[in-house]
Amino acid sequence: MMSPNLYDDKITSSHREKIDPLEQLEIELLLEALYRHYGFDFRDYVLASIRRRIWHRNDAEKLLTISGLQEKILHDRSTMKRLIADFSINVTEMFRDPSFFLAFRTNIVPLLQDYACIRIWHAGCSTGEEVYSMAILMYEEGLHHKTRYYATDMDADIIEEAKRRAFLLDKLPAYSHNYAQSGGRRSFSDYYSIENDRAVLHPFLADSIVFAQHNLAVDQSFNEFHVIICRNVMIYFNKALQNRVHTLFHESLCLSGFLGLGHKESIAYTSHSALYKEMDANEKLYRKIK
Repeated sequence: MMSPNLYDDKITSSHREKIDPLEQLEIELLLEALYRHYGFDFRDYVLASIRRRIWHRNDAEKLLTISGLQEKILHDRSTMKRLIADFSINVTEMFRDPSFFLAFRTNIVPLLQDYACIRIWHAGCSTGEEVYSMAILMYEEGLHHKTRYYATDMDADIIEEAKRRAFLLDKLPAYSHNYAQSGGRRSFSDYYSIENDRAVLHPFLADSIVFAQHNLAVDQSFNEFHVIICRNVMIYFNKALQNRVHTLFHESLCLSGFLGLGHKESIAYTSHSALYKEMDANEKLYRKIK
C-alpha cells in the first residue's frame, strides 16, 4: 500500500551527498528522541531514505541542523506530526498493481471458499484504498459477508482519513482502469457515489473493516489471520527490522495462511523462507506451511 516518493529521488543540497559522523550522530539522536518521547521507532529504517526525509522537514521548518529539528519536535507536537507524516509514505490507489489483485482472485480466493470465516490484515494500509479494493474483490467473489478486514497504519491521522472512504474525482479514470485490469466483474462506478468534489465508496464496503493504529517496528501480534497483505512497506526497513516484521507476520498467520508482499519484496533470503510455499513468484504471494 506504500511506495517511494519525491524525497527518495533527490537530495535538495549537494553538500548532503555524503554523510559525516556528526550528521549520523544527530540522526541517531533524533530517532532515539522520537522513540523515547513519542513511541515511534524509525531506528531500523534504511538510513539513506530516512535521512532524505529529515532534511526535507529541516528545510520546511527553516532549520540549519538536525539537532535543531530534534529540539523542535521534542517541544512542539505539531512539528513531530509533520515529521511523522514525512516518514509515512502514503502513495496508494485503488487496485494498485492490478496484476496482484488478479493473482489473488485467481490463485488464493478458490482456497478461501470453504472457510467459515476469513480474517485479512492489511498492514501499512495508508489511506485505505488497498483494503477497500480487497473488500470489493471479496464481495464479487461471494466472500465479503464472512470476511473481517483489519487495516492498520502507524499514523493515526492517516487512519482517520481512510475511514472517510473518499477520494478526488480526477483519480477515477486510473482507478477504473486498475479495477478492470484486476479482473473486476462489474463497473467500478457501482461502488461509489459522487458527493461534491469527491467520490465516496459505499458504506457497506467499510462495515467489516476495523481500522487501528499499529506500528510494525514496536507493536505485537493482535489476532490470528488467514491472509496478511503488506506491500511496499519493508523496502524502507533494514534487515533487522525486516526479520522482526517477518517474525510478527509468521506468528500472526494461521497454518496454511497467505502472505502478500510488494513486487520489490521477497521472503527469499530471510530466516523465514523455509516456512512458506511460493504461490505466485511474480506477485509475491506465499502460503505458510509450518
